[in-house]
Amino acid sequence: MTQSTESRIILIVDDNPTNLEVLSESLSSAGFEVAVAIDGESAIEQAEYNPPELILLDVMMPGIDGFEACRRLKKNSLTQDIPVIFMTALADTVDKVKGLSLGAVDYITKPFQKEEVLARVTVHLKLRNLSKTLEEKNDLLLQLTQDLEQRVAQRTAELTQSMAELQQSKIKLVQSQVRLVQSEKMSTLGQLVAGVAHEINNPVGFISGNLTHAENYFQDLNKILQLYLQYYPNPCPEIREELEAAELDFLLEDLPKILQSMKVGTERLSNISLALRNFSRSDVAEKMPVDIHAGLDSTLLMLKHRLQSKNKSVAIEVIRDYGDLPLVECYPGRLNQVFMNILANAIDALEAEIEERKEEIRESSSPLSLAVAQRQLTTVPERVEYRQYGELSPNGETSQTKHQQLITNNQFPIPTIQIHTEVIESNWVVIRISDNGPGLKESVKQKLFEPMFTTKPPGKGTGLGLSIAHQIVEEYHQGKLSCNSVLGKGTEFVIEIPFK
Repeated sequence: MTQSTESRIILIVDDNPTNLEVLSESLSSAGFEVAVAIDGESAIEQAEYNPPELILLDVMMPGIDGFEACRRLKKNSLTQDIPVIFMTALADTVDKVKGLSLGAVDYITKPFQKEEVLARVTVHLKLRNLSKTLEEKNDLLLQLTQDLEQRVAQRTAELTQSMAELQQSKIKLVQSQVRLVQSEKMSTLGQLVAGVAHEINNPVGFISGNLTHAENYFQDLNKILQLYLQYYPNPCPEIREELEAAELDFLLEDLPKILQSMKVGTERLSNISLALRNFSRSDVAEKMPVDIHAGLDSTLLMLKHRLQSKNKSVAIEVIRDYGDLPLVECYPGRLNQVFMNILANAIDALEAEIEERKEEIRESSSPLSLAVAQRQLTTVPERVEYRQYGELSPNGETSQTKHQQLITNNQFPIPTIQIHTEVIESNWVVIRISDNGPGLKESVKQKLFEPMFTTKPPGKGTGLGLSIAHQIVEEYHQGKLSCNSVLGKGTEFVIEIPFK
């Protein structure tokens, strides 16, 4: 919060007792605490011993003048950040430029006008307070970021070590033991994700709350500036030049936009934190009513980095065709693991298909046709798109017709994952997750849910993901998990779960 005026010391430096008395009375009556000095040397000593919030410094004084006193204050680490306002009867532009170049923030011309003195002092105190607040928040944000990175790195290293140990031990374990170890690993991962989400949520909430204060401070400062401009619409040429050089109107217009963009960023972080917490609910010992769509959306958000375009490769489009579902009694953490395993497999298949097409083009195409084909593979779309099934795309086509036309015209189809949900037989929920990837051979389909079975190269997969998904759906939820696939057309996984 902004400090009260009673806690702010204004140091007045002037060898003229009359000036000291007039300024002290004006500032004291406005609620400021006032300290005085009659020369530059004593002013520097006072500022070092008890730093004021602002210094009103006379230019012409015995001993060292105001310019030299300002130069020494700005060289001293204890006093260099204190705003200095020169008081002078000098009207020479050269003298004013000299003072500003030494680090002064403003000038007050003698004879003094009480309203002008108070206005300038108040404005510069507000500016200093806002600058301090922003610096503190930036320092805090930097520290929180560094702490969070360190904690994530430490926990990631611990998890990596744990995964390496599990990889070594699974050779000696039977299939049922491997399943148990993998489930325990996912539970640990869920706790890690929940911890990271908590660590993100606390500083984000702190930053979000303080952004509101920063906006209020800005509004207060803007009001004061507007009052100053209203009552002093014709400042001296030097001030007018400084206002134009600083582009004050642009600053007043742009700062709220910057604060708003920071708000959007904190909201984005809050959404990620919520998705992490939703996904990591692996510690639920009993079934509970859950929004299936929320679990799917959280999983998609966690996989967004894999869906987006990277390395000049086309992004993967996700079409969500959600039906009207009731809450479903389930183990949310385990069911989210099913979604994660199936969606990750779909992404793997689509990425492999894209790379295979690129390789075919490189081997069989001329340089010209290669360039054209590469553009087709890398230009649409450049970002991941989430659309409801049948929703209009920017060119007026629906997601459904656009996808079908690409297939039937034998062009390069946009890599697509479609998620469809509906209610069947009054008490069953069906989740269909399909892709337009390369599809599966019949021999692969028959072994798809067997533990340790994988078609991926060594190091790319454990062969446990779909086996565990099958176990979670059928054993924990008394449901059904099946796969439909046509080679060269794509693959569909069908999850069926009873309501209760």
